[in-house]
Amino acid sequence: MKMNPVVHFEMPVEDRDRMVNFYSNVFGWECNKMGPEMGNYVVVMTTESDKKGPLKPGAINGGFFPKSVDNPSKYPSVVIQVDDINAHIEKVKSAGGHILGKPMEIPGVGWYVSFHDTEGNLISMLQPTS
Repeated sequence: MKMNPVVHFEMPVEDRDRMVNFYSNVFGWECNKMGPEMGNYVVVMTTESDKKGPLKPGAINGGFFPKSVDNPSKYPSVVIQVDDINAHIEKVKSAGGHILGKPMEIPGVGWYVSFHDTEGNLISMLQPTS
């Protein structure tokens, strides 16, 4: 079976400015605040990257999403890259996981969906745009 790599991390944020200040000053991360059309997400670069992603093998970038009462994901999680999101949705379901909503398209990035694994951990999958 092909291994699917962890390619991204996500963490919740209460105050975007405070978070940007902390991670840029402490770790040197580059932070890009997205607007309401992208859910006020903050994309963070933790390593040198190009349009395809990190240049160093094994390194990943991430992002921060606003905490809210509506958002079930109040904890850090990882994003796993898959070739076929629909096939992996079926694999998650048949293995006892629970898909949270329908896959959504992130323009210029790919298709994304979150799920709970059999242990209740929040994980996401991403099928990158080719």
